[in-house]
Amino acid sequence: MIGEASPSLLRTVLIGVALIGLLVLFFQNQPAPVISGWGGSGSATIGERAGTIRGEANPIGAGLGLVTVPQGSPLGTVQAVMTQSYGVGSHAPAEVWGGVDLAVDSDGDGQADPAATMGTPIYATHSGVASVRPDTWPAGNYLAIVNDEYKTAFAHLERYAVEDGEQVQVGQVIGYVGATGQASGPHLHYEVWQRGVNTNPLDFGASTRR
Repeated sequence: MIGEASPSLLRTVLIGVALIGLLVLFFQNQPAPVISGWGGSGSATIGERAGTIRGEANPIGAGLGLVTVPQGSPLGTVQAVMTQSYGVGSHAPAEVWGGVDLAVDSDGDGQADPAATMGTPIYATHSGVASVRPDTWPAGNYLAIVNDEYKTAFAHLERYAVEDGEQVQVGQVIGYVGATGQASGPHLHYEVWQRGVNTNPLDFGASTRR
């Protein structure tokens, strides 16, 4: 037969319950962890950054702090010019060769500066797995970052900063601008593919001026 609980035991239990309640209230009122947004202004919680990019639903990697939709310029914050636009010239037809060519404009005159362009760092515009393909034609040193929905491709690299199969995070340096393959001068050829369909990188914020 169970006897009555002693007053000291009841006090201990009540104190324990009160402490647990206080801890629950404390953690419920804590703000979500904040991470700086790469290539943009302000900041976002991990859930916001993973779940929504440019106001669009992004279920892939939601809640993991991954940015899986391409965003911003692969040249980071440097001032750049577009030396060839999407779907024209050697970028036609767009469904096969669509992309944009970017180069550094070091003095703001609207013209590409080959010396400043060569060796400029290239940043991943979304998270994914690196696919490294050196010495191809016409892309030269070619690199792609691939996830379940998007692939971004980078051509004519001088050298790589990642290895084949490496997991890459948005904002990570993945290589350096060069002039390998079929290139008249140093520049970055940049492509965005969504579920195997070539799309205009400018629709994902790959503007030439930041």
